[in-house]
Amino acid sequence: MNWQPFLTDYKHYLKLERGLSGNTIDNYEYDIKRLISFLSNSETSVSPIVIKNEEIQQFIYKISKDLSPRTQARIISGLRNFFDYLVFENYRNTNPVDQIESPRLGRKLPDTLSITDIDNIITAIDLNYQFRGINLGHRNKAIIESLYSCGLRVSELTSLKISDLFFDEGFIKVSGKGNKERFVPIGKSTQTLINMWLDIRKHVDVKPEAKDILFLNYKGNKLTRAMVFTIIKKLVDQIGLQKTVSPHTFRHSFATHLLENGADLRAIQMMLGHESITTTEIYTHVDKSHLNKVINKFHPRK
Repeated sequence: MNWQPFLTDYKHYLKLERGLSGNTIDNYEYDIKRLISFLSNSETSVSPIVIKNEEIQQFIYKISKDLSPRTQARIISGLRNFFDYLVFENYRNTNPVDQIESPRLGRKLPDTLSITDIDNIITAIDLNYQFRGINLGHRNKAIIESLYSCGLRVSELTSLKISDLFFDEGFIKVSGKGNKERFVPIGKSTQTLINMWLDIRKHVDVKPEAKDILFLNYKGNKLTRAMVFTIIKKLVDQIGLQKTVSPHTFRHSFATHLLENGADLRAIQMMLGHESITTTEIYTHVDKSHLNKVINKFHPRK
């Protein structure tokens, strides 16, 4: 049983044909390798060309004991995409995942922070914090402000380039999922913080491959996603905030606060880089009391 050639070709397809990010491709590969590991540890030893629905069902039943319905649904979707690719390339005639139903999921509302929470997190940043002679306090403040004021994904933040900054026009260029680019407005206060970091950045020994990357670590390398999580976790712990906060929480808060203050849903969709407005519509469920106020204020039949 050798799945690797098929998996390698599939990864090339995801990157070149579908333009997916490295993180997304890694997640697809990880879930397929779960199936491969399951088959390797069972009496079943089949190739992806001949595997049947029954083997997939056994695998799903096994993982269902330990994983949430949402994770199960993601794995089933990923496997379905993989076998769709094999059918498309004429390796198979049918998809063995087609008859497998995903678990029903309730619509999970995103976690958000209040404006007070965000102010407290930003206030907790020590602007005098230095490491190896580099002031990282101003960098950290620019990071938090950029996440919140522009609604960025963490991967978009860490990949942001100096050449993507168009401050005279009031925009930054963001490379989102599938390498799709969008322009997002950026406020003057966030521009000021980024410019302060750029002045500090001049004193960093920047590695050649990171010369155009905006946010760096003290070694002059591109900042990792994990480091951004760590920065946020330390600040949240420092102020004793009893919430689970990640970089994505700032993105959710960005969208929710815009909606609460009357922003158009279509505009929010464009700024977040959502391909479908149905994805953005989840924010209309976050604060029903706000929506009731909108109806009472603006609808002629209130």
